[in-house]
Amino acid sequence: MKKFVASFLLLAAAVCISAADSPRVSRAALSSAEKSLDDRIRALWEDNPLALVGTTRGIYLEGYGAVFTAEVNPISAPLALFHGTAYSKAEKDGYHKKRKDRLPQLVSAMKQTLVASAASLDPVPADEQIIIAVVLDHNMWEDVSGMPASVMVQATKRKLLEAQRAGSGGAAMLDQAIRVTEY
Repeated sequence: MKKFVASFLLLAAAVCISAADSPRVSRAALSSAEKSLDDRIRALWEDNPLALVGTTRGIYLEGYGAVFTAEVNPISAPLALFHGTAYSKAEKDGYHKKRKDRLPQLVSAMKQTLVASAASLDPVPADEQIIIAVVLDHNMWEDVSGMPASVMVQATKRKLLEAQRAGSGGAAMLDQAIRVTEY
């Protein structure tokens, strides 16, 4: 029994020492990255000041990295109450095209935030991930066929920082480092 207790205490001490050495990402650091993504999304489309649904939320998962999530509606439309009872096919088609055209702009803003976050999240180890996942909100009447429901960009912090340090030559490195997943 004494050996068990001694082994347990040694294991507990090792875990405590390891936990003390592991990075802790402060709420302030996460908040800064959250605000950066929120600001980029709000500035994307002048005709859609309500593109951001709620605010971005970030969390640090020890051993994995920093994960940020947001909900975005790339297009705004008048409420049916003020518009009438239904949208015409031409209006729906126009909103579908607008949504499709705005997706690359959103992905670009997500990538820019990913790079900026890598520099500001000092406590995140270089081999861990920085991830931004955005859920694409839509109106009930919208045709979202062929459109993703969510978009995620991710890369290791090390690769993001290396590409950032490369300056103008880092664009190709960023394209290789950042994985974009639409689902």
